[in-house]
Amino acid sequence: MKRKFNRTNRNYIIAGLCMILVIMGVGYAAFSSQLKISGTSNIASNFSVRISNIQSKVLNGNASDAEAPTHTDTTATFKTNLVSPGDSMQYDITVINEGDIDAVLNSIQVNTGNNDAILFETYGINEGDALLKGATDVLTVIVRYDSSVTRQPENTESTITVTLDYGQSSGTAVPGGAVTLLGGQSVDVVDSGDGLYADEYEFGRYIYRGQNPNNYITFNGETWRIIAKETDGTYKIIRNDVLASRPFDEANHRSTENNSYCQNSEYGCGVYAAVDETFSSPSGSQSGTVTEDSSIKIYLNDDYYVNNLNSTAKGQMTSHLFNIGAVEWLDQSGAEADSIEKNIAGEKMDQWTGNVGLANVSDILRASTNPLCTSATTSIEGTKNECNSNYLLDKGAASGLHYWTINAFSFESGGYSSHTWKGSVTSSYASMNFISAHNIRNAPRPVVFLKSDTTLSGSGTSEDPFTIV
Repeated sequence: MKRKFNRTNRNYIIAGLCMILVIMGVGYAAFSSQLKISGTSNIASNFSVRISNIQSKVLNGNASDAEAPTHTDTTATFKTNLVSPGDSMQYDITVINEGDIDAVLNSIQVNTGNNDAILFETYGINEGDALLKGATDVLTVIVRYDSSVTRQPENTESTITVTLDYGQSSGTAVPGGAVTLLGGQSVDVVDSGDGLYADEYEFGRYIYRGQNPNNYITFNGETWRIIAKETDGTYKIIRNDVLASRPFDEANHRSTENNSYCQNSEYGCGVYAAVDETFSSPSGSQSGTVTEDSSIKIYLNDDYYVNNLNSTAKGQMTSHLFNIGAVEWLDQSGAEADSIEKNIAGEKMDQWTGNVGLANVSDILRASTNPLCTSATTSIEGTKNECNSNYLLDKGAASGLHYWTINAFSFESGGYSSHTWKGSVTSSYASMNFISAHNIRNAPRPVVFLKSDTTLSGSGTSEDPFTIV
């Protein structure tokens, strides 16, 4: 839980993440790093911050641990093999405060090496985060072999240095529990009911959940909703009302000759944007090339962005990565084998960077406070109300709402490359659903990202929405 502190009269300790070295051989990259935490405090109390765990996982491609990651109280060491462009690996490093004094992170500095072929990301621990006595936090480090690389780079080394500057907290927690900053304002972080939650699936991310949380925001002179504060500090927002209905991908817009994943072009193709590598469903039951963009992507980023967003709105938003991978309905292994974690992993298998996208399947699932909403498969089966209590599936009980997501639909057993996931609301159900991409009765509901330095006023209610200042 993150809390707000009085940060005056602090003493400091320094936690350093030092010298991540990347060495690339022919056809692969070898990655090594060392994280060090050490420091002193001149207070008359026990101040003990140490590393308690390190875990690795493959995010994409043929990345693997060259050696099993290890840690001591003061160091975490790992080495990774990156075989081909697009490969990526993630390391989650847990830091624990075992002392009896609360700490707060004053600053985090990241310096990366000059190698365009190897990309680094760090997130999960942010400036202003509290590390309460007895609490843990997780620093996530991701290393990627740039997917745009077409041949072995000449530069074979890269480094990253991350410095964490912790200070002793001399204040007390604000009554009422955890808070985080949203556009410069302190917003309560809740664990029940409607409101802002710490995202249990991505460290350092905050999401709005429930039937009608106070996440209204005025953007482009219209009412939008804040979906999330992302780990990079940007704000993911969605238009409250849908645009006019249109196909996700018009019939025969993309030919099978140029897009081998798209097997039935007369019904459109379920993939949002062109990808550099093979586009595959999570189970691998269907795969192929996608070299052209969907018609809805072209509309949103050309026509809509150019003609429907005013200059002020364009200056407030930022181009951002969208996860456009396929989400599977587990029609063979069943709903009990599916999970939101699997759905997120499918979404992240393919990515696109641009100005205007659509909501992810997992955005809608995570927004529900219904404990039965455990996966895309669960939402589409049963009563189709397992993912209600959800502002992204609420437009009034009697009204119909059918809007496109950004994720392709696929069956675990294969097929349906022409289909896309959508959010559906009728008088009898509110759920995820799917339909062929050429369908003309579903609507786009634009999603954009606001810059990380966005400052907000207002309370986020429908009567007093957040306003960008």
